[in-house]
Order: sequence, then C-alpha cells, then structure tokens
Amino acid sequence: MATGQKLMRAVRVFEFGGPEVLKLQSNVAVPVPKGCQVLIKVHACGINPVETYIRAGTYSRKHALPFTPGTDVAGIIESVGESVSALKKGDRVFCTSTISGGYAEFALAADHTVYTLPETLDFRQGAALGIPYFTACRALFHSARVQAGESVLVHGASGGVGIATCQIARAHGLKVLGTAGSEEGKKLVLQNGAHEVFDHKEVNYIDKIKKSVGDEGVNVIIEMLSNVNLSNDLKLLSRGGRVIVVGSRGPIEINPRDTMAKETSIIGVSLFSSTKEEFQQFAGILQAGMEKGWVKPVIGSEYPLEKVVQAHEDIIHSSGKTGKMILLP
Repeated sequence: MATGQKLMRAVRVFEFGGPEVLKLQSNVAVPVPKGCQVLIKVHACGINPVETYIRAGTYSRKHALPFTPGTDVAGIIESVGESVSALKKGDRVFCTSTISGGYAEFALAADHTVYTLPETLDFRQGAALGIPYFTACRALFHSARVQAGESVLVHGASGGVGIATCQIARAHGLKVLGTAGSEEGKKLVLQNGAHEVFDHKEVNYIDKIKKSVGDEGVNVIIEMLSNVNLSNDLKLLSRGGRVIVVGSRGPIEINPRDTMAKETSIIGVSLFSSTKEEFQQFAGILQAGMEKGWVKPVIGSEYPLEKVVQAHEDIIHSSGKTGKMILLP
C-alpha cells in the first residue's frame, strides 16, 4: 500500500457463494480517477437482485475476484479525471454503472454513466434510479415498443423496477395494470401510476385480470417472475401481445401453442446490452420525468454497510416487499 493513499470502507467478495461471502473491510484503497473517470463520494447505493446472482457466481458474466458489488450509486463528485469537462467536484450525481463497485464509501465511474441529480430528489432516491428506471425504459420502449393507448400489466409492480415501470407507462399514455402481494404493496402501486391493481397471492387473481381486460387481452406484460407466471401471461395477451421478461428465478414449462393463435412474443431484457446512445435516450426520458415530477423513486428498506449480508438475504426471500432497497455507507 502506497504511503499517504486514502483508505475507505467497502464490501468485498473473495469467493462466489451465499450472502456470507460479503465481507466489509475498512482498509480498501480509495480509487483515483484517470482520463474520463469520476470519483463519487457515495451517499447511497441501490441493491438489486442481479447483485445476488453475481455474488453467487450464477450470473451470465462472472466477475473477476475479488470485487465490490453494486452499480447504482448517488452522491457528490469528489474528483474527476483529466479528460472530464461536463462534471466537476461538488456536483450532485447518480450513476448507472461503476468501475470499482458501489457498496463502498467512494466509487469510480466512467463519466458517460454519470448524470446530474436534481435537488428535487434526495440521494436515496438517486440511488434508486439506475437499474430500476433504465431497465423499465428499455423494457417499455426498446423491447415492447409500447404505444400510447396500449395496455400494460406489470407483474410484480411493487418493487423497484415495477414502480418505475408504472410511473413511466402512466406518463406515456398507457393503461396500467399492476399486481402486488400485500395491501401495502397494492396501495403503493395505485399511488404510482396504476389504474388497477390485483393481489397475485389470491387464487383466482388471473380470472380477475381477464375480466378487467375483456376478450381483447392485454398488449404488454412486464414480467418480474417468469418462472412462476409465464404460462399464465401467454393466456392473458392480446393479438400481437408481448411478454417482456425482466426477471426469472428458474425454469418453467410452457405450451408454445399458446403463442400461435394470437401471434404473441416472449422477449428478454438485459439492460447492459444497451448501447451508449440508448442509455442517453433513456436518461433523456428520465430527466424529463424528473423535471415534470413523475419520476419519484419509492424507497423501501435501508441498511448500513454492516448489514449488507442481511440485505442480500432480504432481497431474495422477503416476498411482498415494497420500494427500492438501499445501502447507506
């Protein structure tokens, strides 16, 4: 360790495995930004389900060990590399990707992944923007190619991506239906853009959705738990309808025939397949939403860095959870 190098607290993963492999260390070197990089003093970091798959080593891309998890941070720029001109020390920002990992007191990011955070949103809300809101934009506009006047069912609408999807879809003229697993969740979904909400823990809730949408069916389903819902989703779709797969926690058996009569589609979403230009496009949609006031992240459970193991257990095992889970360095 170079003398005089600043140290920080950060969560490190030295081996793939369960939540217990997340180790909080207090002697991690603070990274130094070079070129087009910025260093952010992290005030809040979003926790996303994908980070549990990366930690477990089951994600499609394996991280080189050791690493610090986390992509969605919000905070204040501490310093910038020599090639950065649009951002400066002291700016309030959020980002959609980090180079050094977000579960830490400081995080390094490329300047093109960093955006100004308006004063109307606090840092916790800023940390809830990255993966949830950009994924919602990709699912709606890139994958589903939604049009105003269409109907969208958000299956699992009370979590971070679900709430973001409801807000964006409502603001863009769609008829929004949502599902949630608790009274609190249902209320939250209605408060954040849904016209109707259904309890996905009720035995006959699919029949209730069918009754609501009628014979025509629903144009688009944004699906957070495909391994449970995909077969039912195919029966709910309109002619030319699309199921957009945002999340899945295992395999499911479906009947492909259910896609044939109405010529429906199943389309997967991967936010990090987005090009730089697509990220800029989604950022533009969200910046407009922040200005108009309809981008309003809802914060759920909050955890200090010391409780990161608990956070990773909760994000997978607590059903009916509402809002975005946040880590506070």
